Amino acid sequence: MQASTKNNFSGCKLLLVEDDRTIAEGLEYYLELEGFLLTICYDYTSAFKILDKDNFDLAILDISLPDGNGYDLCKKIKAATDTPVIFLTARDDEGSTVMGLDMGADDYISKPFRIRELHSRIKSVLRRSGKGDYNNPDIIQTGNITVNLKEARVQKNGEEIYLTALEYRLFLILLQNEGRVLSRNQLLENIWDVSGDFVNDNTLTVYIKRLREKIEDNPQNPTIIKTIRGIGYQV
Repeated sequence: MQASTKNNFSGCKLLLVEDDRTIAEGLEYYLELEGFLLTICYDYTSAFKILDKDNFDLAILDISLPDGNGYDLCKKIKAATDTPVIFLTARDDEGSTVMGLDMGADDYISKPFRIRELHSRIKSVLRRSGKGDYNNPDIIQTGNITVNLKEARVQKNGEEIYLTALEYRLFLILLQNEGRVLSRNQLLENIWDVSGDFVNDNTLTVYIKRLREKIEDNPQNPTIIKTIRGIGYQV
C-alpha cells in the first residue's frame, strides 16, 4: 500500500493467451474499459507468431493450451525481452507454479479467479516493471509498518525498529514485490551477497523468522510476510 503515487496504466499493451473464449471475452471487456490495449490469442501457434511481430508491456499466459503450453511462450518472451509475464492456471499442484516462477514468470493466478484480483495483479506487475505513469515513492507502508527508502529506516507503529542489512534487504525485496509470491530461490539469488556471507536455504528460514519477530504483531501467526506452502513467501 503506497501513498502519494499516481498510477495510470491506460494505453499499456497486454497480450492475453487463453483458449477459453468465455474467460477471454470477459477479460477483454473489463480490461479495455480500464484503458488497456488488449491483444487476444486463443492458441500457442497464433501467440508464437504475434510475438515475432509485436511488443507488449505484459503477457498473460494460460499454461494449458490446445497446441502447446504457456511455459514455452514464457521462455520465448524472456529470451528476447524483459516483458513481465503472469500465468493463468487451473492446475492446483505446487510444481507447476514453482516451475513457472523459476523460469522467470512475474506472478501467477489460479482459476477460477475474480477479474478485480487479476486487475490488481496486472497493475502491481506493471508498476514493478516501470510501466505506466508511476513515480516511486520515498515511503512504503504496509499495515503498521513504514519504510523510509531515503533513510533506510523502518518503523512499527511510529517506533523505529532495527533491522540488519540483510534483514532490511530481504524485507525490501518482499515489499517491492507486494502481492507477488517469491520462491525461496528467487529470494536467495537477491540477498546472498549483501553482507558478503553465503546464505543458504536454512539460513533464509532463520532470517525470515527473525524478520517476523521484529515486524509482526504475532510472529506465530504472521499477517505481513505470509508463507505460501511449498513455494515461498508473499507480502
